[in-house]
Amino acid sequence: MDYETYRRYGLDGRGPLRANGRANAEIMRALDTPGDRSYHPCPEAYPRPGAPSGRVKSHSAWDQATVFAGTRRDLWIYTPPAFEDAAAEPALIVFNDGGGYLDRDGPVRAAAVLDTLANAGEIAPTVAVFVNPGALAADVDPEAARAQRSVEYDTVDDRYAAFLEADVLPFVEGALGRALTRDPARRTICGISSGGICAFNAAFHRPDLFARVISHCGSFTAIRGGHNYPSMVRRTPRKPIRVFLQSGVNDADIVIGSWPLANQTMAAALGFAGYDYRFEFGDGGHNLRHGGALFAETLRWLWR
Repeated sequence: MDYETYRRYGLDGRGPLRANGRANAEIMRALDTPGDRSYHPCPEAYPRPGAPSGRVKSHSAWDQATVFAGTRRDLWIYTPPAFEDAAAEPALIVFNDGGGYLDRDGPVRAAAVLDTLANAGEIAPTVAVFVNPGALAADVDPEAARAQRSVEYDTVDDRYAAFLEADVLPFVEGALGRALTRDPARRTICGISSGGICAFNAAFHRPDLFARVISHCGSFTAIRGGHNYPSMVRRTPRKPIRVFLQSGVNDADIVIGSWPLANQTMAAALGFAGYDYRFEFGDGGHNLRHGGALFAETLRWLWR
């Protein structure tokens, strides 16, 4: 297909909002489905009374980005119990759409799960960075401001990884007063939907930076080129990364693509290319409920 034809059909951008009597707004139906009712936060999300807990430091309206200059975002830094006593450089996990993963009453409750696993001695001391997508200043074009999350997360390139490397992680190390591990096998990136493909983007383009990926309901669809990933995975040399994918039969199915089919196709490509991967396909929709139910087991598998 030549590039002009590619552009004519909207494959180079976010595509149409409506087509054939259907609309991207139908994604709302997938946010809460009957198939989600069987999923609950994993047992590790409920710490034992009196168990040591880590600390979470909030940084609101953080505006020190140079890669995505002009943006502000909230971010949070979690340090595990007895972090000050740890001698080795801590492992790292970054959460895109971090507020949803951190939510103490949400479907994942990531900090509580990390506390439980750390207290049980199942994981090494691990710093978690919860990063929300950026928002542009109010005087910038409103459409550009709304699109900023998609620009950061859905674009198939290494900019988000560069943003973490150049802006976020140095800030985190400065806030902690110590270095994080440089071993990519001890660095994980996690996200849902566009944040899920963003996690894969970072590791695929920069396996020297992140070698562990968690993608919940990843948007491997025709938003900003993510539908090309299965072909890219099949035809390029295998990256030294380990990948966890999750989706479900009631995941989103809209104009720009079918999330259940896209994730199945992505899993097939990873298997074809010989990646170390795991794919969990359940009954849920486009949310974190299934991913949250599996979260502790996901970390055990990924960090084995």
